Amino acid sequence: MPLTWDQVFTWRLRRQFVEPRATSVTEIVRRLCGVQAQVTSAAEMAVALRSTAPESGALVRELHDGTLIKTWAMRGTLHALTPEAATAYLSLLASTRVWEKPVWQRNFGASPDDVAALGVEVRRVLDGKALTRDELVDAIIADPSFDRLGEQLRSGWGALLKPLAWQGFLCHGPAQGSKVTFADPAQLITGWPGLPEPDAAAPLAIRSYLSAYGPSTPEAFDAWLSRGSVRKPVLRRWFSELGDDLTEIEVEGRRGYLCTEHVDELAATKPTKSVHLLGGFDQYVLGPGTNDTALLPGDHRAEVSRTAGWISPIVVAGGRIVGTWELDEDTVVVSMFDDAPLPKKGLGTAVDQLGAALGRDALTVR
Repeated sequence: MPLTWDQVFTWRLRRQFVEPRATSVTEIVRRLCGVQAQVTSAAEMAVALRSTAPESGALVRELHDGTLIKTWAMRGTLHALTPEAATAYLSLLASTRVWEKPVWQRNFGASPDDVAALGVEVRRVLDGKALTRDELVDAIIADPSFDRLGEQLRSGWGALLKPLAWQGFLCHGPAQGSKVTFADPAQLITGWPGLPEPDAAAPLAIRSYLSAYGPSTPEAFDAWLSRGSVRKPVLRRWFSELGDDLTEIEVEGRRGYLCTEHVDELAATKPTKSVHLLGGFDQYVLGPGTNDTALLPGDHRAEVSRTAGWISPIVVAGGRIVGTWELDEDTVVVSMFDDAPLPKKGLGTAVDQLGAALGRDALTVR
């Protein structure tokens, strides 16, 4: 039986708890392979829109309780992750050793030996405490051998800190008001197991990704994970070694892998016509990537993937991205692609769900 993208997108909506929704914040984060948390409000919205009973600050509470961890992960961006998933993704990211590439060293002024020494020093200064960025950097550059790295260490982009996060030396700790803190995940997260070897981590990471965003390719997985930094022979081997756990299938002429346990479920999926409003930086588009023209028409990519890495809130109809939206006080302003009319059915329900997620009543739409 030929498979269609309409079936795939409907299946993904279900797998990602867009429809139907879930009761557990942790399960939502696990199923999505993490929630991008560069913008805390966007991460909270991603969870709230997938929750049967959304609560303000639910994600932050899970982070505070240590049920979830916040750290630099996929594509060098901040994510909220379950600890088990974090160890797998971080292991694969650390295996890319991007800080050993000459262009990285030129851009950030640190050698591989510098990064290794920073890892040792960060673990020492974070022992038993959480420190703000300034406190952490001051403690590091108290050793004169690190003084020349001070400016890069203080940078809000965190370029020198990301390789340390990927190696499990630090993560985000409890906030001090508006200030970010850093802590040792081994001390912050009860039962933190440390990072497995990449070959042991790859099966969990790949199966988790395909269970939310499949069918997909090794290249798409690596674009989501590391912006294409995993060596191609290693990437292909990881997929190959999963053997019968994966099945290669074809959807409207495009081939990709799906977890074998989900093939029959996908084949039996009936396409939906439901309408949903998803927030900025939502995993529904970040998982497959904004270059996936089956999901997001190429001539409208710039309306979703904007300058400075900003990802717009999206309108999803029948599982496809068909427009963007923004909130103007109590009005949801919808911009449909190609000036298409607003959906006649389902948009009102989507607006009500958005209002519930935001804790706001009586939102209107135009």
